[in-house]
Amino acid sequence: MGTVEEEDLPATDMPRVVGVLSALLERVTERNDAAAGPRAAASAFRAMTKPGISVRAYMARIARFAGCSPACFVVGYIYLDRLLGRRRALAVDSYCVHRLLITTVLSAVKFMDDICYNNAYFAKVGGISLPEMNYLEVDFLFGVGFDLNVSPETFGHYCAILQSEMLCLELEPEPLLAPTTAYAPGSRMHCCVSEDDGTSATATSNSSTQQQLAA
Repeated sequence: MGTVEEEDLPATDMPRVVGVLSALLERVTERNDAAAGPRAAASAFRAMTKPGISVRAYMARIARFAGCSPACFVVGYIYLDRLLGRRRALAVDSYCVHRLLITTVLSAVKFMDDICYNNAYFAKVGGISLPEMNYLEVDFLFGVGFDLNVSPETFGHYCAILQSEMLCLELEPEPLLAPTTAYAPGSRMHCCVSEDDGTSATATSNSSTQQQLAA
């Protein structure tokens, strides 16, 4: 994955949902990096080295060049959650978060928007080759069982999660995760698992999910 200078990616016009989602994923990524075991599970989304661009700058790049609607980022978040729910060994860390993002957003754009760029264009935006972009898309689709439909209720639920995250960011200028917090060796954090085979979770699991995200 190519290196992109963050200074070249102004985020002044970045949709708010992109900023909130990037903050959420950055926190989950940091947790998983700290809790990572000596050997991570093999995955098509896992890079050999950490990409030289932050999650926030990478998402700002996608938002700037993909030309997609803000709703696509919410749907991409839902798709990411579905993939993690089916592949428990996969966790969002610095080695795979970028490829997961470009693949889920690409899939969301194709499903949601009437007009979208092709895979070759998204490959350039994401800093990967076209064959890899194609392979990641196919791997993702099989990973979620081609379950791309999102009900209004599910969409609203994830919007509520992101809204809660936004409120936390506005109320907490300091990092939401204390540096001294300890995690069990090898434990991995997912973004949130609130769907089971495409259906919405119960109120209890939703509450638990939001506490996990805002921890």
